[in-house]
Parts: sequence; C-alpha cells; structure tokens
Amino acid sequence: MLKPDELLNNVLLNIENGIRDDIRVNDLARQFKLSPGHLQRLFRFAFKQTLAGYMRSRRLAESLDDLLKTNSNILDIALNYGFGYEQSYIRAFKNEFGITPGELRKSRQIVKVKPPIFLFDENRLSDGVIFGPDIVMVPQFHIAGNSHRIPFNDSITLAPELAKHFWKNDRAGIKNAVNPNVYIGLTCNINCEEKCSDYITAVQVKNEKNFAQGYKRYTFRDSLCARFRYIGQHHYYELNRNIMKAMYNAIEKYSGDGQAKYILLNDRIYFEKIDTSLYDGRYCQMEWFTPVADINNPPPNYS
Repeated sequence: MLKPDELLNNVLLNIENGIRDDIRVNDLARQFKLSPGHLQRLFRFAFKQTLAGYMRSRRLAESLDDLLKTNSNILDIALNYGFGYEQSYIRAFKNEFGITPGELRKSRQIVKVKPPIFLFDENRLSDGVIFGPDIVMVPQFHIAGNSHRIPFNDSITLAPELAKHFWKNDRAGIKNAVNPNVYIGLTCNINCEEKCSDYITAVQVKNEKNFAQGYKRYTFRDSLCARFRYIGQHHYYELNRNIMKAMYNAIEKYSGDGQAKYILLNDRIYFEKIDTSLYDGRYCQMEWFTPVADINNPPPNYS
C-alpha cells in the first residue's frame, strides 16, 4: 500500500502525464485500487478542490500552447485534450478563462492558468502527510463528552488513548449528537503555571441540553481559525505519540514562521476533528483547528 504522500504525488504525476491521453477519475482510481469516490474525497481533503475540476483545468491550461502557437483548428485541439466535442471545449474554456478560444486567439490577452500542484517535502511525515494552514471561520458549536486534566508532558501519549476509550465506551451515551461518526478532541484551560490542560473527548451536539447527565459540556465560540489537514496510512485507533508529535512539530514550524500573517492561539485552545466515516481501510483523515489573531493586532497578554 502506498504511503499517502506517494499516492498523492503519483496521482499528480499521472494527471500531468495523461493530459493528452484523456485520463479520467475512474482510470486513476482503478490504477491505485481505490474507489473513485474515495480518491475524490482524499484529493479534495488534501488540495481543497475537486479532482475532476483540477484535471479539467490542467487540460485547458496545456491546450493554450496549441491554441496560441499553432494553426490547429479548435475541434482538433478539443479532441487532443480529451474533450469529445468542440462545443464542450469552448464552454469549458470560457468558464475557465472568461473568453472563448477564438476570442483569445484574436485578442492575445493575458489569462490566469491553473499550475500543476506539487507535494513539497515539508508536507511529508513518516506515517502521513500534512497540509495547511487554511484560515477559516468556524461557527459556534456545542460539544458533550468527558473532561480529563492532563499534564503537558503526557498529552501526546494520553490524548489518543483517552479518545479511543471514549469512542469505544462512552459516545453511545450522548443521544443528540449532530453526527455520531465525528470525533472532536478539544484542549482548553491551558495552565502554564501548573503545566496542564483539560482535554475533552467529545462529539458535537445540537444544543447544550437534552443529553445524558454526567458529561462535560462546552461551547466553542465563533472564531477565525487556522486549519491543518492530515492524511495517514493507518487506522484512527493507531494515532499515537509518534504521529501526534510529528504533527505538532509541523504546526510549530508555522508558528515560528516570520512571514506568517496570523498568530496561532494554540496556547489557549485547539481541537482535532475526525470523521470516522471517511476511513476506507487504507487512509484516515484528521483536521486540527486553533483560533488565530492578526500578527499586527495581537490579543492582550499574548507572549
């Protein structure tokens, strides 16, 4: 089984090599022994765009050379780049560039093209691949679960174990989960003096009421957040100290980036989110979020 970075890199290379061969999503999925749906979900999760849309954009971008540097007719160019009909090529071309192929030939105006995606070494971890950050607005949501006081030194060891215990034994007791397949692990009440924090193993609930007593409730307020995305070659239950340490090291590299526009507030609160329904027996996906502040307008008491 290919590691996630190898899989994604090979997909990207095959797209480039197959632009003139009319390569399709189903062809790629079959080659890598994945269902088309799962390959498309992995690609969208990693690169925040659809696989079919990316393939179409790359074919259109490459077709510009033939359009502007040769006298080939539009139909032949369309067929050379996997479009079955001249009109389907013209329609896709106009949607992509805002101008028809014939108009571009006459006007020679500048158009913006979709460049090939590259997977850089800094994305690669030993057991997976990490992307981000994206800056996203996370709307307010409520969670319910179990709260644990964890020493900093033990967090990356204990948190995965507590998460697995909650998932196997306790989540069924929370009846009004928004999506019972989605795990949320939230770290809050970070106390640097006592060198500990609270870790809540939880699911999202519709409101702060109407679930079994004895569970911790917490509301995450509307927040602008940095989101990192992880794909691993293992089951969710195999998330462990080494994997989590590698992820946090990658995130800390961004925190120390002098070019970053935002400050990560992960010394205050952060959470991981896992949709277990996306696991297909080969690759798992996890998202990690923390609020951010503009580096030019840091929050009070930020150090």
